[in-house]
Amino acid sequence: MKVPCYNCDTVTELEVGFKVVNFVCPNCHSLYWADSEGQLRSRSKFRPEVNYFDFKIGDKGLLKGTEYMVTGAITKKVNGGYHWREYILKNDAGDFVYLSESNGHWIFLTEMEEKFDVRMHPKSITYDSSSFHLYEYSDTDIDNAAGFFDFELPVKRVHLTEYIQPPLMISIEKMNGVETAFLGEYISKKELKKAFPQADLPYQRGVSIVQPYYFDVNNTAIIFCIFLLMIITANWYIYKDQAEQIVFDKAIAFTDFNDKEVTSESFVLKGGSAPITVHVSTDVDNSWANVDVALVNETTNDEIHANKDIEYYHGYEDGESWTEGNWSEKFNICGVKEGKYHLLIKPLKAPEDNKNTAMKVKVVWNQPSSRNVWIIAIFMIVVYVVIRYFKINFEKMRWEDSSYSPYSE
Repeated sequence: MKVPCYNCDTVTELEVGFKVVNFVCPNCHSLYWADSEGQLRSRSKFRPEVNYFDFKIGDKGLLKGTEYMVTGAITKKVNGGYHWREYILKNDAGDFVYLSESNGHWIFLTEMEEKFDVRMHPKSITYDSSSFHLYEYSDTDIDNAAGFFDFELPVKRVHLTEYIQPPLMISIEKMNGVETAFLGEYISKKELKKAFPQADLPYQRGVSIVQPYYFDVNNTAIIFCIFLLMIITANWYIYKDQAEQIVFDKAIAFTDFNDKEVTSESFVLKGGSAPITVHVSTDVDNSWANVDVALVNETTNDEIHANKDIEYYHGYEDGESWTEGNWSEKFNICGVKEGKYHLLIKPLKAPEDNKNTAMKVKVVWNQPSSRNVWIIAIFMIVVYVVIRYFKINFEKMRWEDSSYSPYSE
């Protein structure tokens, strides 16, 4: 149909496929009402506080697998100057859906057959076995409109009651004495931009009343618990029969092996990977010693080296005694797998140290600790706590404009 505006001479042409009751000129926002013969007559004019719409009347887009056309747009406001926009979309089958935009966040709505008794504004209502919680109820005004409407735009205020269960909501409107419920679902800006690439969509600000959090906190906790249980079970199964194994325990005389290699007997390690711990002690006195240990895999001839200094100094200065270092040290060769090995041990002492005669070396293939398991567990707990902390702050932002926030102090 083609509708000329008598106030601004703009002609709006669109085949809407329904009986037009009201028309609002998209250019000057003049309101037209259909008379008894179906002719549109000028009635009044909107003087909007906010004069823009993201979609143009007649815009088409493929949304949720169906092509829709924008036939109408409305700006609503509540006391305090808060505005949001709603768009009416129709497909070729004559079905209507609705888009609501607030602060750059979008909700896709469809009309419901269900009726809800919300005259006393109950704190929650039930739909499809889920509880929806009261977010707010208010009286709204129509601040602006554009396009074609199959209903009378209300002169009086529209009573609006909103219940949420993110990412869903139930919006109940009482307009012109008729109460209608709508089921809404959060829709991403990305999906909407894909459906209407020609539209210039606004930036998002804050948190929408039905915007889903980035993570499902409960599912994250379940996944973490299952993953940790698998790690604990695997760790237990791999190491259940593995015990501490001493592979070398001797005192090496410096008179025979100072700066010379001692070759240990071959030994076989069986089980999961575990660290080899080298305990070394020697009678250093204001002197130092050093030990170099090479672990040789007899199958591959690969060598892993580790080196450690043993130092002990002491004295008396400014009326006080002091000490530095120790007679013994301990160090690890980590992640030693099962296999056949031998050790090459080279002890060394200071040339001027004539008192120190031997170095005691004990090498142990340790019973594996659960240290790595605990590190993973602590990491997952920290991650979960961080996710939950930000989730709570996210929810507080969601409810900050509601009079029924569960986070009210």
